[in-house]
Amino acid sequence: MPDPSKPLRIIPLGGVGEIGKNMYVFEYGDDIVVIDCGLMFPDEEMFGIDIVIPDITYLKERRANVRAFLITHAHEDHVGALPYVLPEFPGVPVYASTLARGLLGNKIKEHRLHNNPLRALDPGDVLELGPFTALPFRVGHSIPDAMGIALRTPVGTVVHTGDFKFDHTPVDGKLSDFHILAKLGEEGVIALLSDSTRAENPGYTPSERTVGEAFREIMEPLTGRVIVATFASNIARIQQVLDAAAQFDRKVAVIGRSMEQNFRIATDLGYLKYDPGRMIPKDKIRDVPDGKLVIATTGAQGEPMAGLARMANRDHRNVEIQPGDTVIVSASPIPGNEEYVSRTIDNLFKAGANVLYHTIKRAHVSGHGSQEELKLMLGLTRPRYFIPMHGEFRMQVQHGRLAIETGVQPENVFIIENGQPIEILPDGSARRGTPVTAGYVYVDGLSVGEVGDVVLRDRRALANDGIFMVVVTVDKQTGNIIGRPEVITRGFVHLNEKDPIMVEAIDRVMASIENPGDHISEIALLKVQIKDGVSRYLYEQTKRRPMVFPVVVEV
Repeated sequence: MPDPSKPLRIIPLGGVGEIGKNMYVFEYGDDIVVIDCGLMFPDEEMFGIDIVIPDITYLKERRANVRAFLITHAHEDHVGALPYVLPEFPGVPVYASTLARGLLGNKIKEHRLHNNPLRALDPGDVLELGPFTALPFRVGHSIPDAMGIALRTPVGTVVHTGDFKFDHTPVDGKLSDFHILAKLGEEGVIALLSDSTRAENPGYTPSERTVGEAFREIMEPLTGRVIVATFASNIARIQQVLDAAAQFDRKVAVIGRSMEQNFRIATDLGYLKYDPGRMIPKDKIRDVPDGKLVIATTGAQGEPMAGLARMANRDHRNVEIQPGDTVIVSASPIPGNEEYVSRTIDNLFKAGANVLYHTIKRAHVSGHGSQEELKLMLGLTRPRYFIPMHGEFRMQVQHGRLAIETGVQPENVFIIENGQPIEILPDGSARRGTPVTAGYVYVDGLSVGEVGDVVLRDRRALANDGIFMVVVTVDKQTGNIIGRPEVITRGFVHLNEKDPIMVEAIDRVMASIENPGDHISEIALLKVQIKDGVSRYLYEQTKRRPMVFPVVVEV
């Protein structure tokens, strides 16, 4: 019997109110299971930041209680934070499906993470973890082997969908486990956490198979090279490139570090089927006639260092874009990347290629379900409580409305932000708990979490208004100024020494610290006087607020 005083606590540490850094904590008594551990890419305001990961303070404080990390699929927004998080939890196993284990094995080698066993968890398995039983089920997504996870807990069954769509004609022939979802719904689901990415889009998301048809339609009349850019993890998409190439008797080259790596792993594990004689190494591309070649590459998000952008900028050692090339950008821009993608497409056109991209030709479909599929998930599982996850706030709100339409009581829909626990009690009631620490941890080069909001605020100020450094030399004995102060500016306005603003600024410095006959013992006070005087003057003159740095040298 469940202890009537103990609630099940469901705590998102990332992944609600945002797209990315998915991490969901399930806690009952002294046992914790974590589903997913993802990263988020920085927005343009986060200067110099490489990636953003969840704040795991809450878990670190309960380190001894963490039983396992369960991974739904191997996309970076679900596994990318593992290298930064796992060192804090030595010995805690990571469970993932076959392909996810293959891709994660690589990541673990690269980051030398040898303290966490990587164990099998495939659809249909049953895994006991303390008071929890995990039942993974198959869902459709833009990577093979994607799963949702049903967690049987002492207070009832919780269903976490992972990222999903219901594709009735998947490329690999593996259908979603509708029967398991329906069976769980029959038995009773206390809470459903479901993917909200496309909750604003009516209808159904088209099948992945439609992309293969689009590829064949595009390729058939062409006599030049075909270059397809897509996500390295979208194995089904790569399979369709191989199939279309085979149909029109073209050879295939795979370019881009992550794609070559994933291609090799997916081939070894049997997820890609092709005639090895059709593949050619990237350094032999020039030996193949243009009309007989397809190149699969990374960089569909316009990443400056990835294959496609380098080809567009004539900076790639194996491929230079030339007139007659057709480039298919088989992805839609992740929010925030639109500018990079547009720039890459512009450069491809400038180099003479014909580019087919998301707004021109539908050579891409999403891996996330639209409204009708989200309603079907709600209808199959029939949850008492509903927590929309994996989406920006407005998407969660729309998803909540769909839940109410399908029969969930309005007061049982919890639209929450990171760090907001939902507690489900053994009597079946639910409430919001006291929020826990949750936020952004910035990874900048090798430093994790050392760059905080204060540093970012300074970087923003420097980027917007520049820096104004005033160097003042004073006599150690008397505190009098020696010579005229020097001014160094960067990113403010380009001024020389004789510019009226500069001359006046220096005069202001002199005036603000002239203390005839009185020995200034307090250097800190001197700096404050300089900073205030100069800041005020510069704002009056330019209406800008550069960072003013006073440097006082005593001689």
